[in-house]
Parts: sequence; C-alpha cells; structure tokens
Amino acid sequence: MSRLILLLAALASLAAGATPPTPQSKQPVLGQQRQLRRPPSPGLAVRQPSAPALLRGGSASILDNMPSSVAMFIGAAGIFVSFSAFAVLQEDIYKKSYGDDRFAFTFFVLVVERLINALSALLGVGMLGKSGLVIPFQDIFYSGVSQMLAMAASNEALRYVSYPTQVLGKSCKMVPVMAGGIVLGGKTYSLVEYLQVGLITLGVIIFNFGGKKKKSGAADSPFGLALIGLSLGMDMVTAGLQDKVKKSTKELNPMASGPKRPSMHESMLWTNVSGFLVAFLLALLSGHLFGGIAFCAKHPQVLSAIIVYSLCSAVGGNFVYFTLTQFNPLVLTTVTTIRKIFSTLFSIFRNPANALSSMQWSGTLLVFTGLLGDIARKVLKKPSAPPAVAASPPPAPPAASEVASEEPPPPKTE
Repeated sequence: MSRLILLLAALASLAAGATPPTPQSKQPVLGQQRQLRRPPSPGLAVRQPSAPALLRGGSASILDNMPSSVAMFIGAAGIFVSFSAFAVLQEDIYKKSYGDDRFAFTFFVLVVERLINALSALLGVGMLGKSGLVIPFQDIFYSGVSQMLAMAASNEALRYVSYPTQVLGKSCKMVPVMAGGIVLGGKTYSLVEYLQVGLITLGVIIFNFGGKKKKSGAADSPFGLALIGLSLGMDMVTAGLQDKVKKSTKELNPMASGPKRPSMHESMLWTNVSGFLVAFLLALLSGHLFGGIAFCAKHPQVLSAIIVYSLCSAVGGNFVYFTLTQFNPLVLTTVTTIRKIFSTLFSIFRNPANALSSMQWSGTLLVFTGLLGDIARKVLKKPSAPPAVAASPPPAPPAASEVASEEPPPPKTE
C-alpha cells in the first residue's frame, strides 16, 4: 500500500502541475488574430505572444502536449485508485472489529485527514504559486467548517448503516439542492430533472425499506439514516457558501484581470485549515482526540489506515483537479459516478454482511440509472461548437483581459 501511495503521489505532482493546452500553443486566439491582421495604434498596449498564457496558480508543463487519451487514462486511473482505496479504508476503519473494540472517534479521523489535505494544498501553493487575489477568508472559513461537518456526519453514519446505504443515501444530494433552489433561490427545473430526482429518491426508499432483515450484521438504523440526511443538508450549505466565496472574491478584486476566484490549491488550503481547526476543537470537547490516540496506540493498524486514507483523499483531490482542467466537469462527473458504482459493488461482494435482497438490487439499479441519466442529459444538452469567426478586421484590438486563460472552478468533493 505504501508503494501505491508513493506512485499516486508522484503522478499527482505531475497532474497538479499540468495545465490544459493553451490557445497560443495550438492556434492564435481571436485577440492575437486581430493583432496580426493590423498594426497596433500608437499608445495602445499590445500583449506580446512570446510567452504562453499560464493558468493562475499553475505553470507550464511538459504535459501540455500530452495526447488526450493519455491524459484521460491518468486522470481516470488516479481518481479510481485513490478514491477506491479511500472507500475501502473508510469502510474498514468504521465497520471492522479490532478484537472486542470498534472505532468510534470520528473527529480524530477528521483532524488527521484535514491536516494532511492542508499540508498537500500548502505544497501545491508553494510549487504552483498563488492567485494574487484578496481572499475572503471568513467565507472560506465557514465553507470549510460546513464541509467538515458534512464529512463528519457521513463518516459517523457508517457506524450505523452499511457502506452501500451510505453511498446511495449521499446520491440524493441533488434533492436538498433542488429544494433549496426552489425555496430560497426561486429557481425552476425541467420535467426531466424532476423525474431524475424522483427516480433516485424512489430507488433509495426501495433500497432502505424493501430489503429483508440481515442475518449477519446489524440492520441500518434510523439514526444512521438521519446522519446521512444531516450530511446532505450540510452539503447544501457548503454549495451555497462556495458560491458566496466566488461572489466575495469578485467584490474584493474589482480591478483584477482574468478569473476572479482563488486558485484550486488556495481554496483547498484554507478550506482544510478551517476544517482542521474546528475538528480539533470538537475532538477535544467530545473526547475523540485522546480517545482516538489511545485507540490507535492499542491498535496501530488503525492509525496506518487513517493516514493512508487521508493521503488518498489528498492525492485524489489533485487528480480531480487535473481531470477538470484537462477536460470538463461532465467528464469528471462521469468518472466519479462510475467510481462510486464500482466501490458500491465491490463493498457488496467483498463483505457478506452487505449482501442485498432482490428488492434492494432494484433500488440500487434505480439510483444508478438516475445518476447515469443525469450524465446523458448533460451530454445531449452540450452545445455544439461555435461557428468560425469571420475574418473581417475589427475597429480596434481587444484588451489583454479578453485573451487571458480561464481557470476552471475548484473541484467538488467526492
């Protein structure tokens, strides 16, 4: 496992430094075409095309000219391996028996996981640079706290429900997001989106209430399901706070050119720092800190699992970012959804306690059909390539900000 993590870390360091091929490396962008067609007017600053445009918080890399098939393999393999190992270790930490003991110190796990993620992000900022923007630290702090609480509720739920139940329950994330959009944001949704959410919700209901009582292992408890609901609620809060971070960053940097949002590693750093601080405080108050230390001293293999689990989380985050920058959010959603399906099926087949009844298989199929249907809907909705721009010269050359490269938004959590 240690060799696997070293390999993933090496690939992630390459992936984090890679930026998508810039327009200048392939074909002059519109602004440069305009500049080449006519000489600049006196007194106007002209952006020199000698150096390629760089992604904020990133640098040029030998991976810029990588074939898309190779980039896809690296991104998908990194996400699959990192988060599949993450899922297995997460389940083992909370579901395994260590002698007569069971691990029950969730905030201790989050202290370690947030700290390792923060250190990974700090390394990324040091290697790839900062955005140069004024950061809304207070908004990022709140976002990091809500994200940590969502993960705490999700992890704690594993003590009371099976791993497949947790994954399928978390698949209902779009339900509270849609409800919040209707009630708070006045949004409207299409009939297809309502049907999709209804399909996933129906699948989760069938899965949880349509199965027989298990002979081996405890049945999913209402308290565990309530924790999943709490995690979904915190996910909704986190999404709203992340939108606020973007809005606040624009307001704090009115004169900045290019994308007005923190770089991926800046967001990752301050989100995890705030999560670490609050998780540490809660671990102290709840007794999870010293209880977790004592448990790991008695069962050292648990500490090893927590550290590797945290490294997988940090490394996987870089592969998510790499896939997002090299391709688009649709490709990332497809990869992560298939990974979740794989992890769920792997958990079912490797652990007899997670065996499903015929009715539960039906519910599982409905949930994953809804998720894959969301991907298909986005593919069909994808706009076609814009028509070629006419070669007629414009009245004046564009400002430099018009040809600046655009950084994609920070990746979502798994």
